[in-house]
Amino acid sequence: MSNPGPDFLMLLRELAERRVDFIIVGGVGAVLQGAPIATFDLDLVHARDPENLERLVDGLLALDAYYREHADKKVRPTAIPLAGSGHHLLMTRAGPLDLLGAVTPGWAYEDLLGQTIEIEIAPGLAVKVLDLAMLVRLKEELGREKDLAVLPVLRRTLEERGRK
Repeated sequence: MSNPGPDFLMLLRELAERRVDFIIVGGVGAVLQGAPIATFDLDLVHARDPENLERLVDGLLALDAYYREHADKKVRPTAIPLAGSGHHLLMTRAGPLDLLGAVTPGWAYEDLLGQTIEIEIAPGLAVKVLDLAMLVRLKEELGREKDLAVLPVLRRTLEERGRK
């Protein structure tokens, strides 16, 4: 039996139904804005206030989330570590999910809100997505090999969107 791959729509719907505050910040966000790239996980920056963390943990439990680096023990995420600015690499029944308290220092949920657009990804399901120009800026700042490799495609997509 083959693995059908990640179901990011299911994952986003589960979190949205619980009113979790998040921003899509990685490759999925670029794809939603027309970038022709492949991505294998969903990257989200989440709000870290106590109420949102409670809703987030509920959603993660419903998705059977656990830390990928502890797959053998299935360590479940809890509010205390999710309240920090670090990265949480999770596996869910809908696929891999990377939760970020902040993309980099100074770029947490509240800092990025003004750089988002809202996209309806299914009837009645709209999500906040980091604007493509800001995504390019962050990838330039991060400077990792995988980020630098995708920059020409993102820049070209941004140019094409500007012409329309």
